Amino acid sequence: MPLVPPQPLSPLVRARQSVLAILASMLLISVTTLPAVALSVEAAGPQPLAESPALQQVPTHSFVAQAARRVGGAVVRIDTERSVSREAFDPALLDPLLRDLFGDPAGSSRERGQGSGVVIDSGGLVLTNAHVVDRADLVEVTLADGRQVDGSVVGADPVTDLAVVRIPQISSLEAAPLGDSEALEVGDWAIALGSPYGLERTVTLGIVSSLHRNINSLGFSDKRLDLIQTDAAINPGNSGGPLINAAGDVIGINTLVRSGPGAGLGFAIPINLARGVADQLRQGGEVVHPYLGLQLVPLTARRARNNNRDPDAVLQLPERDGALVQRVLPDSPAELAGLRRGDLVVAAADQPVRDPASLLQRVEASRVGDMLPLKVVRGARELQLSIKPAALPHPA
Repeated sequence: MPLVPPQPLSPLVRARQSVLAILASMLLISVTTLPAVALSVEAAGPQPLAESPALQQVPTHSFVAQAARRVGGAVVRIDTERSVSREAFDPALLDPLLRDLFGDPAGSSRERGQGSGVVIDSGGLVLTNAHVVDRADLVEVTLADGRQVDGSVVGADPVTDLAVVRIPQISSLEAAPLGDSEALEVGDWAIALGSPYGLERTVTLGIVSSLHRNINSLGFSDKRLDLIQTDAAINPGNSGGPLINAAGDVIGINTLVRSGPGAGLGFAIPINLARGVADQLRQGGEVVHPYLGLQLVPLTARRARNNNRDPDAVLQLPERDGALVQRVLPDSPAELAGLRRGDLVVAAADQPVRDPASLLQRVEASRVGDMLPLKVVRGARELQLSIKPAALPHPA
């Protein structure tokens, strides 16, 4: 087969071949230089990641820590000692050997107690519970920085379970910011501070579980208090310490905890009440509580109807809501006003009375010696009576 000589390439084909050759050489050069580029990156080392603005704004501590820090310098521990009398035994009944070993059984012993408190005045005034310093012969206050000073009880009001203790004036003493307990709502944050079981600077968190919880419903008939209920842990030793809100303002003074079945509920005295009582005690005055001299039970229309249907019922009751008089104390303002057992108080000071607690509120808001108008249902009649509250007598 005869050989065909190669045909000369056209100028266009030659141009295309030249462009392809140039591209191939460029690709080869870039591939051969890749290791050097990689080495230069490795030599530089890993580059730090830029911190995002969102991460920079995350707070280091919670609102609880901030609130506790604001008031923590004003929280103190209170240690007390009191004399407790021992009952004397008939020496004739005591074995001589036991008398030699233990000495005379008559006399007194020392009882120690512990609680908490909060500084309410940088001049040296501490607010606590009356039961913390009750009958105390010795009061020792441990400040937040660990210093220990002697304290003296300025005054105490057992009815509201509040007391004021004075300590020496110290330049660096901090007073706690006091809030407004009337502004509270159920569900608000509640933070309890104090020294439970002697463990100082303890903080627990919860919420306001209920407001205006009457202390009489908890079995304390000798107190007059509407309490703040909280599930923040309050334990022995927390008594007298502050309950604060999320901003670090004191909203209450811790006073008791529910033990036994249903435990886990704590109660605090509203700071608005505590502030008023403390103002009277700090001036050396006595807190005066008006009283009528009545023992009352709640009555509802339904309960009255059930009673009236009973053929063995001792007394027919008015089928209305109110505070039913169970007993009138002798020589009391109630007896002088003509109140009787079986009367139903339905209004006081032109305000409706739904239960004994609402009547007590009207009485507490009245003044000793001023007339307090009452609307009373007696049998089928409705009476208008006026009663003059007297000062609540101190227990013997």
